[in-house]
Amino acid sequence: MPLLSEADAAYLLRLARQAVEGCALEHRLPQVEEPLEESLRTNCGAFVTLRKGEHLRGCIGHVEPSAPLYHTVRDCAVAAASRDPRFEPVTPAELPDLRIEISILSLFNDVRPEDVEVGRHGLLISRGFHRGLLLPQVATQWHWDREQFLEETCLKAGLPPDAWRHGARIQAFTAQVFGEREDKNSRESTVNS
Repeated sequence: MPLLSEADAAYLLRLARQAVEGCALEHRLPQVEEPLEESLRTNCGAFVTLRKGEHLRGCIGHVEPSAPLYHTVRDCAVAAASRDPRFEPVTPAELPDLRIEISILSLFNDVRPEDVEVGRHGLLISRGFHRGLLLPQVATQWHWDREQFLEETCLKAGLPPDAWRHGARIQAFTAQVFGEREDKNSRESTVNS
């Protein structure tokens, strides 16, 4: 995972906002020139989360680092606005009230349950065709301890909550998280590592 500067984060937030607006208003992807910064051209996994007030409005990501980061963010922003199966597509009227958050993912590592650090790690739990992922910030937002975080990730995967105790694969990752401020008049970013 490349460590992004404030300028990189601001660029990605502008790109994500253009993608969401282009999807809602014109039903098309914005054209974007390849950025000069190596950090933005590195293949990397990422998630884009849309919030309306305190409520989730869409969240889609790519776990595998299979495309340049700026492409991944653009594609995830469009998918979060239009293809998250939990929600209807974002409408033009909602655009002023949406806040965008981006999570840039590190590589995934197998971990033991006792090594999971709430607030630092995100989790991917899998068994067979079942996979569930929760970003690092989810556990802190819900005030979960380590066991609750493991259980909720199992449930997200469609597994029993104790599958982490019975052979499910547990992988951890970290994320650089940044987003638009809640103030509608300011689209500046706040960056957390």
